[in-house]
Amino acid sequence: MAIIAPNTISAVNKAGGKGEIFITHLLTPAEMVGKCEMFASVRIPVGASLGVHRHVGNNETYHLLKGVATYTDNDKTYTVKAGDTTYCADGDTHGIENIGDEDLIFIALIISTK
Repeated sequence: MAIIAPNTISAVNKAGGKGEIFITHLLTPAEMVGKCEMFASVRIPVGASLGVHRHVGNNETYHLLKGVATYTDNDKTYTVKAGDTTYCADGDTHGIENIGDEDLIFIALIISTK
């Protein structure tokens, strides 16, 4: 078994969102062997968001581990919470905003459809 040292980056106003978010890459591109584009833990502080953006050539799934958020799926919005899973298909748009009183934490998986 190999222990992987996560690589955390921060992004401000990601995809037109609000505030700073933190993305911890759980696997490197080499470890994903071309099967996935990203496997990461994402932390969004209170009041921050990841803006609405379109997926082209891939899809993305979020699995929420902690917190409450407003999730935008194309033109519809939903309240999501820990334990919920969302899916954004190739060609669709989505975004997420922390509306709770604690950090929002979720696993993000981007899979290429090419």
